Amino acid sequence: MDRQPPEEYQPQLGAWSTAWRIGVMLLVSALAWVPVVQHEARTGAWWVAADLLLGAACYALVIWRRRRLPVAVALVTGLVSCVSGVAAGPALLAAVSVATRRRWREIVLVGAVNVVAGQLFAVLTDTTSHPRWVDLVVTTVVVAAVLAWGMYIGSRRELMCTLRNRAERAEAEQELRVAQARGQEQARIAREMHDVLAHRISQISMHAGALAYRSGLSDEEVRASAEVIRDKAHEALDDLRGVLGVLRDGRTGETLLAPQPTYADLPGLVAEAQESGTRVELEDLVEGPVPDVAGRTVYRIVQEGITNARKHAPGALLTVRVAGSPEDGIDVLLQNPVGFEPTRTPGSGLGLVGLAERAELRGGRLEHRRDGGRFVLHGWIPWAA
Repeated sequence: MDRQPPEEYQPQLGAWSTAWRIGVMLLVSALAWVPVVQHEARTGAWWVAADLLLGAACYALVIWRRRRLPVAVALVTGLVSCVSGVAAGPALLAAVSVATRRRWREIVLVGAVNVVAGQLFAVLTDTTSHPRWVDLVVTTVVVAAVLAWGMYIGSRRELMCTLRNRAERAEAEQELRVAQARGQEQARIAREMHDVLAHRISQISMHAGALAYRSGLSDEEVRASAEVIRDKAHEALDDLRGVLGVLRDGRTGETLLAPQPTYADLPGLVAEAQESGTRVELEDLVEGPVPDVAGRTVYRIVQEGITNARKHAPGALLTVRVAGSPEDGIDVLLQNPVGFEPTRTPGSGLGLVGLAERAELRGGRLEHRRDGGRFVLHGWIPWAA
């Protein structure tokens, strides 16, 4: 896995972060310069002035350690610390900043320069009575500890940045999954609404059409036809509430309205169609109780077939044959003569498309075709769909 560039996980420094860093630099500069200031003064006032001026320049230069050329800033401040005790503070901070990048070539280069600079400063100021190898060991340990601390800080920053990016990516993916699930649910509800309402509205249209074309009806007959239309409209509204009620079930976990139809409701659907004047014959050859999910799909296929027959071939005989078993699945075959006149009932033409999608989602298939003068709707649904 590729590592992130340091620029992506380096945090922005606020006023407090900048203030305590300046305080640490001043403390380190004081610890390095105060012990040697008398030696510099004995050598010459020019050295004291040079130490202060070079140190001040390093304090200004270290501001750029995170913006441009961090390694160059660390190298320059490290080299200046050879002759300036005041520059020790900026050199330390610049070295830590380079170490947070966790690039070994940079760390080794900056570490070597700081170890050499520390040794040269000790030789030039000649303020210690220890053997040179002791000074070398102490300087190396201090520089190594400083760089290790910087690497730890960089590792922690990168880890936090990685976790933050993962969280943001997970949130984005979750939002995408929610949007996809919402879209799928909307499509499912749209199919359900079409399957339910198209059947009811076609009944209303048929009765209203008959009422419009029949003349010489008595007041009682007109009233009876109007009551049928009213009842069918109420049934359509009830079915619509049943579909939309699914949207509110998640709050209580309870079924708010009547359950969705299953295969056991198929004879009632056919009987209702027959009562409304549609000629339907049902041949039920299914063996055993049908699972609810598979039965619901079969119910919707037959319902759509009745609706299409009523719309496109009014008065024609629709034959429905349903056969199946747990081993063979459920075979649904609907046939009716093709109508001679165009339908007066508007339709979107998406009912069969939605049913085909529903069947495919259940692992089955659905196709429709014209076979001579007959319209054939043929589907197969797996038993355990």
